[in-house]
Amino acid sequence: MDYFIIVVTTAAGLYFHWWLYVRIKRWMDRDLALSLAGKDERKRAYMLEQLANARAQKIKRRDLSKWLETAAAGYPDQ
Repeated sequence: MDYFIIVVTTAAGLYFHWWLYVRIKRWMDRDLALSLAGKDERKRAYMLEQLANARAQKIKRRDLSKWLETAAAGYPDQ
């Protein structure tokens, strides 16, 4: 019974750390996209859409910054 408790608590702890790691990565990516947009609400929506496109295209995380900067430069200013 002691081993069962140890296994369950270890598994729960590992899952929690993995979940937290994934959430922090997503928050950082979202923050990067929003920081490139500035205060313009339309550009913020555009950048979040571009972030979703980057995820759909499976852009590697190390290339994401450059990819989002290129997307921000391509924003159609009106």
